Amino acid sequence: MKAIAAKIKRYFIRTDHALWVMCVMMSAIGAVLLYGCLVSGYAASLGVSRRMFFIQIGAALAGIFAAFIISLIDYRFLLKTWMVHIPLAYFLVALTFFFGFGHIERPDDRRWLMLPFLNMQFQPSELLKISFIMSFALHIHKLSDSIGRLIPVISLALHICVPVVLIHLQGDDGTALLIGLTGIAMMFLSGVKWRYFLALASGLSVGVPLAWYYVLSPFQKERITVLFNQDTADVLGIYYQQYYAKMAIAMGGTTGIGLFDAAHTYIPIMHNDFIFAFLAESFGFMGALGVLSLMVALCLKILYNGIRADDSRGAAICCGVFAMLLFQAFINVGMCLSLLPVIGNTFPFLSQGGSSVLTAYIGIGLVMSVYMWKKEEMFFD
Repeated sequence: MKAIAAKIKRYFIRTDHALWVMCVMMSAIGAVLLYGCLVSGYAASLGVSRRMFFIQIGAALAGIFAAFIISLIDYRFLLKTWMVHIPLAYFLVALTFFFGFGHIERPDDRRWLMLPFLNMQFQPSELLKISFIMSFALHIHKLSDSIGRLIPVISLALHICVPVVLIHLQGDDGTALLIGLTGIAMMFLSGVKWRYFLALASGLSVGVPLAWYYVLSPFQKERITVLFNQDTADVLGIYYQQYYAKMAIAMGGTTGIGLFDAAHTYIPIMHNDFIFAFLAESFGFMGALGVLSLMVALCLKILYNGIRADDSRGAAICCGVFAMLLFQAFINVGMCLSLLPVIGNTFPFLSQGGSSVLTAYIGIGLVMSVYMWKKEEMFFD
């Protein structure tokens, strides 16, 4: 028992205290915001219930525990488990094509599965994000000596395309975009030369028009075009959520109207995709700026851990988690401000959604593993 107690004590001495504090603070803020949605007059319309609130708390606690357990395992060993987590992640995503379901307004967006016996929803593409970061980090490490050559770069690009295409076919373009951006960021930060990104930009100049005419649905096109016609857009139609999200942010002013004010602006799924608008209305510009600053600090701490990692594997893991969380927050805020189309991306740690919260903490656990298992200060020596 003394040996176990000594190990636990040593863990709490050697762990990344700053990262833990910032993550727990983000989760606490998310719980407060969800409680505000719960006690608002719109709880019934939003579908927010006490059960949902406690599930969110449970997901955060489960995520913290998962991050703790993952941090105890050497990330080098975790990357070797790709033969387990990759088939499992893709299998679960494939199940959504047969047993998945989506929102009432978008039944073709079948991104969720129902967990047996628990009456709880689960989003497999969230776990695929983690599986992708782990496998892509290993791929980058394997190619570290030749990453400046064309063939290795093509192999990395194909590695990105597989999950992106699969999730697009599933109907979850928000997650598909996030995985694509995460992969590109990992390639950039791993040292892939600029000329390949310039070639990618040239390819996009051809690919974007083709995607517009042959890939995007009329609904998706309307989500994009409405951003360029906001003054004339139908605020009772497809622009409804973004219009009232901007109104809520404006209503918040400098210090907000308060978390429990009855005058909150109604926004469909404001507890999820539009939680930032609810935050800004409740606590104003200063509150929103504070949360965004905390999120940026959290992401920069993750990136710093990657810079200090022992090898390209640890650095790539941290870069992947950094990009995943940063882009996810950026896209979510862009949606609320009508700068980006609505594509269903949550705000990390804040938005309601057990799968999203758990995934964020699993990513944090991987970063903690990189931090704890540096050779010069190995936790289990």
